Amino acid sequence: MRKYFGTDGIRRIANTELTPELVYKVAKAGACVLSKHTDHMPTIFIGRDTRISGTLIESAMIAGFLSYGANVKTLGVMPTPAVAYLTRKFKADASVVISASHNTFEFNGVKYFSNKGMKIPDNLEEEIEEIMDSGKLDELTAINDKIGVSENREDLLEEYVFFFRKIFEDKLLEVQNSNFRVAIDTANGATSVVAPKVFEALGINYEIINNHPDGININRNCGSTHIEGLAKYVVDNGFDLGVAYDGDGDRCLCVDENGKLIDGDVILAIVSDYLKKEGKLKNDTIVATVMSNLGLKKYCQENGLNFVETNVGDRYVLENMLENGHNLGGEQSGHIIFLDYNPTGDGILTSLMLIEIILKSRKKASELAQKIKIYPQVLINAKVPSDKKYAYKENEEIKAKIADIEKEFEGNGRVLIRPSGTEPLVRVMIEGENQEVITQKARELADLIEAKLN
Repeated sequence: MRKYFGTDGIRRIANTELTPELVYKVAKAGACVLSKHTDHMPTIFIGRDTRISGTLIESAMIAGFLSYGANVKTLGVMPTPAVAYLTRKFKADASVVISASHNTFEFNGVKYFSNKGMKIPDNLEEEIEEIMDSGKLDELTAINDKIGVSENREDLLEEYVFFFRKIFEDKLLEVQNSNFRVAIDTANGATSVVAPKVFEALGINYEIINNHPDGININRNCGSTHIEGLAKYVVDNGFDLGVAYDGDGDRCLCVDENGKLIDGDVILAIVSDYLKKEGKLKNDTIVATVMSNLGLKKYCQENGLNFVETNVGDRYVLENMLENGHNLGGEQSGHIIFLDYNPTGDGILTSLMLIEIILKSRKKASELAQKIKIYPQVLINAKVPSDKKYAYKENEEIKAKIADIEKEFEGNGRVLIRPSGTEPLVRVMIEGENQEVITQKARELADLIEAKLN
């Protein structure tokens, strides 16, 4: 069990739990591990989101890297996928993103990326933790001319803008429609600086809301985690599409012209249909997670596509894509990976793909969303002791209840049980055609799990 790193780097309350001292150690140990896997002292890129604690954490990170002898290039406020892209393009040895993604401002986090622009594997995180706790950090100190050097490279943001121009400029020029209007919600986060530059460069008629970060308003009642504000804005002002990013810019959710949600599953259906017709969907496959809506699976079955499920988490989606040569995958939450372009979820890329498809098809967003039927879902937590979170698998009464519910659905619903990785909870998720019925069934099953496992 790792002590510091979770499923998505280290994420804690800044300056009390994620202290400068801890960050310094993470950086120094990280530089040591990275230098073992190269034949030279590493150069590391650092990007961050707009949290008030960002520069504090960045300063401690820089100090740790330089103290070991690694060199640093600071990218400033930059979306996670931009850092990943620039790491690969400029052949840095690694990079770090300082962000807590969709969490509120008081949290912050540290995520390491490899020279390929992907999150580093678990074994390297474990190596970093071992060095942090070894008591030997003081020995890993550069002296004299071996101390690292830091350089500001916020200018590289323009390279990320050019990345989108290369992909979309010619395509959008062919189908440009000045009457097509997009509302963009940058969640007062990492996309607030770059999104206007991208949409301006591509000649898209847009307006941006929630793009005035003050250090504490990131994700506050805005962005992909609070999409109701964008939905109202789109309807009230007659936009054709609404686009919402999260705090670090690797997620994208949308709303159609009627303010109805277009989540990651719907985006995957729309994009896969388009890519297949263009002959660009590798292996005719979508990679998604076990939490993806049943509607996505049925969509694939009805349209001759392969549907591959992984554990929850974009890193597991990416692993499967890399192992099997697939190029489209993602999560319901809006992490969509277009592996032909970037090995991480990229909110701006996702939104531009959707805009291209809408303009090229000459259909409304709501029409395209009808390709897939989304089934209602309900999620209820059952409280159980941590040492009994997996005991439901052996309990005959619980197993029989699950089987009865699924039999009743006759293929138009499902039950998914997921023990929490961090809390004494078992999550009961049920999908089906009737919201009232699935809510009742989920409550009954959660109550039974609590009764039998406590």
